[in-house]
Amino acid sequence: QVQLVESGGGLVQAGGSLRLSCAASGRTFSDNSMGWFRQAPGRERAFVAAANPNRAQTYYSSSVKGRFTMSRDKDKNMLYLEMTNLKPEDTAIYYCAAGPAILDLTSRNPDRYDVWGQGTQVTVSA
Repeated sequence: QVQLVESGGGLVQAGGSLRLSCAASGRTFSDNSMGWFRQAPGRERAFVAAANPNRAQTYYSSSVKGRFTMSRDKDKNMLYLEMTNLKPEDTAIYYCAAGPAILDLTSRNPDRYDVWGQGTQVTVSA
């Protein structure tokens, strides 16, 4: 069974940091574009970051650029999202997702991704 499992969420004060992890199982995702999305209460799922398989390109939403860093360890089949200088507006459920090998990373469209994790809650207090 193909599965993505996120972890690392929690409660943090504004200005703090968290590192989210996404563990892939069932098959390797080394040839997939990977993305992070988030969903705040009452809002649609929003794009956070994405990277193509060889990490030559990584694309961030303007709201997180300079604060969040996406990385992947292909040998461990892991994806990470390092989040620094967190703000209350970053509060959301964070999801990792796997998409096709070739993907316009700027599309931001969650429908382009076909495997999703269950999400991990990030709460940033003021």
